[in-house]
Amino acid sequence: MEQLEFFDVASPCIGVCQVNNRGYCKGCFRSRDERFDWLKFSSSQKREVIRLCQDRKRRVLAVIRKRQLELALEEQTSPPQDSLGF
Repeated sequence: MEQLEFFDVASPCIGVCQVNNRGYCKGCFRSRDERFDWLKFSSSQKREVIRLCQDRKRRVLAVIRKRQLELALEEQTSPPQDSLGF
């Protein structure tokens, strides 16, 4: 048995319990089933869910960074406006 098997896996919940448009929690990135079944999962299943959540978070952050970069580039290439917005 591995050392990790001696410890229970803590829930990744951070108390931000809102669902995004894909059905994942905006706080911990778990699906509905992953949240509801957490206490039924074995330690290895919990670790797999956490790994999936980390992957989901990385993808979301990559999309956000890409969008921020696109917005920054748009600001650099758009013509300057005077204080009246013309």
